[in-house]
Order: sequence, then C-alpha cells, then structure tokens
Amino acid sequence: MGIHLTIIYRIIGFMFMAFSPILLLPIIISVWTDDGMTSYLVKSFLVQIVVGLIFWLPFRKKQYNLHRREGFLIVVIFWLLLSILGASVFVHALGFNYVDAFFESVSGLTTTGATVITGLDKLQPSILFYRQELQWFGGMGLIMLAVAIMPMLGIGGMKMYLAETPGPMKEEKMTPRIVHSAKLLWAIYTGLTFICAVAYWLAGMSVFDAVAHSMTTLSTGGFSTHDASMGYFDSGVIDAIAIFFMLLGGINFSVHYMAIHRKSLKYYFQNTEVVIFLLFVFFMIIFVTLTLHLTSHDGSFTEELTNVAFEIVSVVTSTGFGLADFSVWPLFLPVLMIFISFVGGCGGSTAGGMKVMRVTMLIKQGWREIKQLIHPKGIFIIKFGGQRVSSSIQQNIWGFFSIYATTFVILMLLMMAVAEVDQVTAFSAIATSMNNLGPGLGEVTQTFASINSGGKIIAAIAMLLGRLEVFSILVLLHPAFWRA
Repeated sequence: MGIHLTIIYRIIGFMFMAFSPILLLPIIISVWTDDGMTSYLVKSFLVQIVVGLIFWLPFRKKQYNLHRREGFLIVVIFWLLLSILGASVFVHALGFNYVDAFFESVSGLTTTGATVITGLDKLQPSILFYRQELQWFGGMGLIMLAVAIMPMLGIGGMKMYLAETPGPMKEEKMTPRIVHSAKLLWAIYTGLTFICAVAYWLAGMSVFDAVAHSMTTLSTGGFSTHDASMGYFDSGVIDAIAIFFMLLGGINFSVHYMAIHRKSLKYYFQNTEVVIFLLFVFFMIIFVTLTLHLTSHDGSFTEELTNVAFEIVSVVTSTGFGLADFSVWPLFLPVLMIFISFVGGCGGSTAGGMKVMRVTMLIKQGWREIKQLIHPKGIFIIKFGGQRVSSSIQQNIWGFFSIYATTFVILMLLMMAVAEVDQVTAFSAIATSMNNLGPGLGEVTQTFASINSGGKIIAAIAMLLGRLEVFSILVLLHPAFWRA
C-alpha cells in the first residue's frame, strides 16, 4: 500500500492554519507596547496562513483512511516545516541568519531551551512572549493539539498520537477515544498553566513575567524573559513554585487526570513510575547537596540545599531554568548533572530524557541477566508496578536504548568534527539537545552562540530526534517504509 500524499498535504495545511493564531497574542503585545515588531509578526502570520492554504485548498475534499506510515510522516514533516516557518520571525524581526533562527525555533518547539540569544532583558516583549508560546505549544505536543481537532477533518488521530507521544507504552489511553483523551490532556495542561501563572504573580512577578514563565514551567521548556533566568527574581517563594510545577510537568499527565477526576492524591503514590521519579529526585538532591557542602564553602547549607533542589528538578525534568551555575560545581558534579538529564521525567509528561520507566526497566533487565548467570535454569519474570512486563515491551526498551546510544555517539562525533569543539562541549551539547534540556558544559554552558552553523544544525537535529524519541524520525530512513 502506497503513501497517500494528498491526505498528508491536506492535514499539514489544516494544522498550519490552525496554529497560525499563536502569533496573534505577540501581535497584540507588539501593538500595545509599540515595540516595532508588529509588521514582522503580521507578515509571519500571513505566511503561515498562505502556506496552510497552499497545502490544504487543492486537496480539501480528498478522503482516505490515515495509516500508521502517514501518521509518522505527517508528524515529522509538520515539526520540520513549523520549525522553518517559526524561524521566520527571528529572521525578519531580529535579523538572524537562517541557521540561528532555525536553531532558536527548534529549541522552542522541542522545549529544549537552548538559545543563541543574549540580552533577553532588552529584547522586545512581543518576541519574548513568542518564544514562550513556542515552548508551551511544543510541551504537550503540537500533534496532540491537532488530534483534539482532527474530527473537523473527518480523520482519526491515533496514528499521529503513536508517532508523537513520548514514552514506552504509547497505546495506553485515559479514555477509549483518543480525541477525548487529547482534549482532557490539553484542559489539564491549560488549567495547571493558569494556576502556575497566578502563583507566580502572587509571589511577586509582573503579570507578563508570570504568564511567560508559567508557559515554560509546565512545558518544562526553560525559556525565560531574563538573562539570569529564575535567578533574576531572587525569591525563595518563586523558586519553590517553580520546583513544584516543574515536578508536575515531569509527571505523566494521565496520573494528573486520575487524581483530578477521582479527587484523590493517592494516584500519585500508587503509580510506580511517579514514585520512582520522586524518590530519584529526592536522593539526588540529598547526595549532591552533601557533596557540594563537603567540598565547597561558598554559602550556607540552606542556600546550597535550595540551589541544588532547584537545579536537580530543573535538570531531571529537562526544564533548564537556571538559579545557580552547576557548571562551576566541584569534582564530578557538573558531569553528573548532565548524566541525570538522560533519565528525564515520566512517560506521558512534557519532560525529555529517556524516561524513568525505560531506565528502571533497563536496570531490572540487567539485574535479571546477572541472576541468570548465577542460576542458568532459573526463570525470572520482570515486573513493573506489580504487573508482568511483556517481552515485546522489553524488546522495545532495549531497541530504543541501543538506537538512542548509537545516535548519540554518531552526533557527538559529528559535533566534534563539524563544530571543531572539545569533547566536553560536544558531549554536553548533544546530551542537552537530545534530552531537551538546554544548558550544557564547556562552550554551551549558557548559549550556543559560539557554535558554528554546522554544529547548530547538528544540535537542532538532536533536539528533534530527542523530542520525537528517535524512532519516529529514523523509521523514515528505512527503505521498507517507502515501499508500496
């Protein structure tokens, strides 16, 4: 069976038109503040509408069933094209070259949070808000929003959901209808963002900063309106609010749904992945704080604990907000921080990384192999949350890890060759990109501005691979995908 390109054009065109309104708020802010960006934003808005019409109009009456291959192809093409169109704002408004603009756009949509921009405090409010919006929509997944409105096209969205949703158990849905699930997820996501914004505002942020930072907290994106990130506000209350909502962003939104629907917090503690995630965060905070306290005397224990707790949560959830510069921490701590970003949050969350369940299962499978060596005839069953894990899921996890590790090594070597950077910079640049984290080590501690164009393109590819969990993109490179 061949790939029906007409349905792909129609859906992509519709989604471009559906997402073009994200530029309306920046346009309103630009007009209100008279920051000189209105014409550039209007031009970008019209370009998205026109491109959408070009894709959609000729094929608006075509009807085909959407198959799995079309779903994967739509997701990848849409993310690439939207990143390209999203970059036009940075090209026209800020005068960026297209590589820098594409990097910034991809970083926003994939909620990575890496940037090439300096001087955020002096940047126009409309552009600042546009960056925050990119991360907010990218956080829950642009395709998930599209799935919520797919009935308007008369097409089911399950195939696209499978391609875009992060986590090893994608077939699980909160409700029997995937469209209903998508709408519920977006309702919860929007509601938590609103609560976060109100909390930030009550804690002392301006309305603009509160809304802007709430969008990149729940999305675990990490873009800020200030160069000093969260350190700009110098408020323990704001730091605590950020920690709380970053953790919520790192938890499976299906668990949020159950807790809200059943009006009980017990579901957070009955979910094995959530418990492991929270315990991992807790023990890492204790370990890093004690290590830092015993090797450095730059501040009080309370101050160190606050800084470490914020940075650990920010890194594990792949948010990337900054309070302290962990790259200057002593001993092995900077590299450890990069390593824990590989763990990431829970499946079905907005966080990046490999996800807690996968890492836990890899450890369990490794331990089973050790026991198998000791007891060759023994039968050892792997369970997660009291349930037996099927062999297909185990194979999926090992397959993901092997492809993930191989891709990481290849991209790291390419970064060293193309960008001509040292090993630490190359390692952290690819790690922070694939894990959708943001800050790194070496030359990419604060920004990617010093990395050449080739290196930025490699990093952008790593971001997309990480956000779409590698397979969704690499499957397009297999010859069998394109066979009729």
